[in-house]
Amino acid sequence: MKPWLKRTLIGLAGASVLFGGIAACSHRHHGHGWSAVSAEDAAKWRERFVDRAARELQLDDAQKQQLGAVFDRLREQRNAMIGTTTDPRAELRALIAGERFDSARAQALIEQKTAALRDGSPQTIASLAAFYDGLKPEQQQQLRALLDRRHRRWS
Repeated sequence: MKPWLKRTLIGLAGASVLFGGIAACSHRHHGHGWSAVSAEDAAKWRERFVDRAARELQLDDAQKQQLGAVFDRLREQRNAMIGTTTDPRAELRALIAGERFDSARAQALIEQKTAALRDGSPQTIASLAAFYDGLKPEQQQQLRALLDRRHRRWS
């Protein structure tokens, strides 16, 4: 795989994870706790995300559909990472509740999250690759420039 393509895919994945994290944080501040995002909220976010990207990158219908699939896949991955927990802080408090740090429980949590990431990554990468490979070269360049601008804003 060409280095620039690999960096771009990694950048897309990173940006997607960042978007998911921001969405998760913003969701929490609306009083819904750490539970999985409702299907209704996810549909609204998906529509706004796809519409904005479609405007900025001049996406055709097939490309919009692929981007929607990326969003859906990332939502599935996010939900898998969250798992069944309703309060991750309570999980952390449980690790330090006793006289000694509960290393076994911490390791189990890490293994659970790692397994969710490992199991879902191939489909997420395939979805990202299908979207990116479906873009025209000028759209790919626009996407790289967009990610570059966003990166500078956060650094």
